[in-house]
Amino acid sequence: MDIKGKSIMVLGGFGLVGSAICRELMRFNPNRLIITSLFEHEAKQAVEQMRKEYPEQPSDMFVPVWGNLFVREDWKNMSRAELLGDDETRLGLVTDVIDELDDALLHKSALYQTVAEHKPDAVIDCINTATAIAYQDIYTGAREVLKELRAGNLQRRTVETLLASNYIPQLIRHVQILYKSLVEMGTTSYLKIGTSGTGGMGLNIPYTHSEERPSRVLLSKSSVAGAHTLLLFLMARTPDAPLTKEIKPTATIAWKRIAFGEVLRRGQPIPLVDMPFEDALDAAGTFVLDTYAGVEQLGSNLEAAFIDTGENGIFSRGEFEAISAAGQMELVRPEDIAEAAIQELRGGNSGHDVLHALDSSVLEPSYRAGVLRESAIRTLAKLEQEHGVDSIAFEMLGPPRLSKLLFEAFLLKHICESPQGVIDAKPEDISAAAEALLKTRAKLRAEMLSIGVAILLSDGKKYLRGEDVKIPPYRGERELPMTPENVDTWCEEGWIDLRPSNFVSWQKRFQRIMDETNAIPIEDTSSRHIFTREYWDFFETITPGKVIAWVFAIEEKGWRMKD
Repeated sequence: MDIKGKSIMVLGGFGLVGSAICRELMRFNPNRLIITSLFEHEAKQAVEQMRKEYPEQPSDMFVPVWGNLFVREDWKNMSRAELLGDDETRLGLVTDVIDELDDALLHKSALYQTVAEHKPDAVIDCINTATAIAYQDIYTGAREVLKELRAGNLQRRTVETLLASNYIPQLIRHVQILYKSLVEMGTTSYLKIGTSGTGGMGLNIPYTHSEERPSRVLLSKSSVAGAHTLLLFLMARTPDAPLTKEIKPTATIAWKRIAFGEVLRRGQPIPLVDMPFEDALDAAGTFVLDTYAGVEQLGSNLEAAFIDTGENGIFSRGEFEAISAAGQMELVRPEDIAEAAIQELRGGNSGHDVLHALDSSVLEPSYRAGVLRESAIRTLAKLEQEHGVDSIAFEMLGPPRLSKLLFEAFLLKHICESPQGVIDAKPEDISAAAEALLKTRAKLRAEMLSIGVAILLSDGKKYLRGEDVKIPPYRGERELPMTPENVDTWCEEGWIDLRPSNFVSWQKRFQRIMDETNAIPIEDTSSRHIFTREYWDFFETITPGKVIAWVFAIEEKGWRMKD
């Protein structure tokens, strides 16, 4: 379509990709941009930013719209917790999905009313639909139902909450309403920015949020994303439907800004907490997930150098370095996505419309993002130096094992300096030095505990924790026996392990890295090898992000198969 003079609606226009698409659209002189977001302040902020960047445009050029487009118009400004907390609205969520779609139900929809009010010529959908639906987590709801069934006390609210979390019925209803809304209002083009759910990686993806690997919740997201694509594929084959396309980025989408300041998780700062060594708890008996005994509030929040990746959250230098490394999710710029999207909208062939070629048209990591990655890492390092802080891990990327490994590698860097130093040291000496370091560096210890990572002390009999503990995850039981087997499992999954045995594992790891690297002939300067001597800085230092990327890629077989 010719964008000039047209009215374009960008769903999710506040986000990283949505903002880039709005800017790319302005190159082709649309008549109006309707920018939607979940929250009022987001939609208004997005519009104000566009007005600031394009002051020559009339004041009504950019229109803010806000609210949850997956529910009724009357409920669009209510949180999901509020909707599920009320008997009437909770039952309404269920019936709106499972009942047949008639005009009455259609016209109540926030999505229908938004399209009907603005009648856009084209809709570009940047909402992460798969995440919105799949991360309602049907598994937790099912556990609650089973728990109440076993107790003979099944509650209406528990059953309805589970029914309201069913993925496929929600997705089908969403696509039904979308299709009817676009057809009735005469919208001629619909372009979806979708997702693979795993950043382009396979079932060996190491990044989860305390779930098993591969995570059922994460695979639910991929399943919803795949089902969504096939439903849009059907819509694209429907004669009266708008021209329908989908682009699926398969890499980490980054970035919005690089800065130093308070680290926000789900929009809230992370309060710093501590547990002095004299208050260490016994690693025996029962582990209680939500006890705060011995945990001290420090009265301040976590501050660090960070990179803001938009909807994916704020990452530390180590987290960003790990997830964006070769063989991990790597990177694609929002601008790369926007350029492809607008090319498709204008009728061009970007080669990335998955509805045209489902198995061969995903948008891969970009060369420019790879080049700029080094600049981003240098900027993060500079901010660390300027502010005298270390940007190690925030526990937003997942799994907690990533944070654990990043912190352990950081400790080894400061104790042993180099891989060879780790190999040459006695595990008992490393263990003692690590514990001594955490005793003297209270801020470092507080950062570990505050993001939800527990610390098992060198004797294996005591541990430190904060108020929030990521491992073990809550799976219906708040008290778990602290058996040696459980403690070993928790250390593997996310506890920082100061026992000598753990540092033996690190010695073997570094020995393997050095052996494999040194096996590459010095005269082989081809493009065949990634993990070269130069990549490892000739083994003069330890870079935690690089090391953990190698662990996930090679040791844990999480290598990205396709680039």
